[in-house]
Amino acid sequence: MSAPAHLDPRLLRAFVTVADELHFTRAAARLYVAQQALSRDVRRLERELGSELFVRTTRRVTLTADGERLLPYARAVLQAQDDLLAAAGQARPLLVDLNSPGLRTPRRVLLRARELAPEHELMARYESGLGYAAAELLAGRLDVSFGRYAGLDPALRSGLGRQPVRYEPMAVVLPEDHPLASLAEVPLAALAGETVYAGAGNPRTPEWTDLARQLFRGRGIALAPPVPLAVGEEEFQRVMARTRHPILAVVDFPALPATVLRPLVDPVPLSPVSMVWRKGMTHPGLTALRRAAAALGAEEGWLRVPEEGWIPASDSVVMASP
Repeated sequence: MSAPAHLDPRLLRAFVTVADELHFTRAAARLYVAQQALSRDVRRLERELGSELFVRTTRRVTLTADGERLLPYARAVLQAQDDLLAAAGQARPLLVDLNSPGLRTPRRVLLRARELAPEHELMARYESGLGYAAAELLAGRLDVSFGRYAGLDPALRSGLGRQPVRYEPMAVVLPEDHPLASLAEVPLAALAGETVYAGAGNPRTPEWTDLARQLFRGRGIALAPPVPLAVGEEEFQRVMARTRHPILAVVDFPALPATVLRPLVDPVPLSPVSMVWRKGMTHPGLTALRRAAAALGAEEGWLRVPEEGWIPASDSVVMASP
């Protein structure tokens, strides 16, 4: 492996992210770039180093021996860059997980925070669920995420700070030819006898599946069995089009082809969303995010629970506690 005179830190960041994920699609989502652009950056780094860093097959991505040797040095270079920026009075970029590209609540908080602190870099990531992102937060590979804090293991929660953001009304995604698709709102009782997908088997979203399990209990609604893990919106659409299960979602869920999104009522189930970060972390971007979440919540009543609302008792306690 030869050493060029200069290495672009962006190429090193691309390499480290792929090494973390061992999956180009997930790595591209974390970096908020197209997969093709990420692949080009990795190839360019390999050319500059004169060495192959990954073994790529249709089934998996693994590090080569050269990749294994480079990884700790690449991490050290990127950390040194962050330390240099901090020493020069510039806060490093804040890595903010928005879960999925189409979800509006985390994205709106991020956009408002960017307005409040335009001098700081708040970089979007997409980790799919708080169950996975929490471990990334504690490991220092991510700074902020959103999701159902009460659904996390207590061992994870002990190392995290959080701020309640919203009780988000839940909905169901139905194939457009489903018998319930003609309704403007779907009563929960109307789903009795249905099998509904809520992420069962997805290691990134166990807190969402647990919320669904509590909601479905005693209502005659079955939890759909695990489906092949679908990374990215296109893959998710493909898998769900094949299974044709209704999907438990929130009212801000992005549109899927050949489906309709219908709010759930009688009662209105609520998804409790918190903003979560490592305990003890300080960053002006985090301050801006907290201010943005509080402002949006006050303007739009995000933390008001309607009389007909449903939420697990454990979530009510956690959301109300300091």
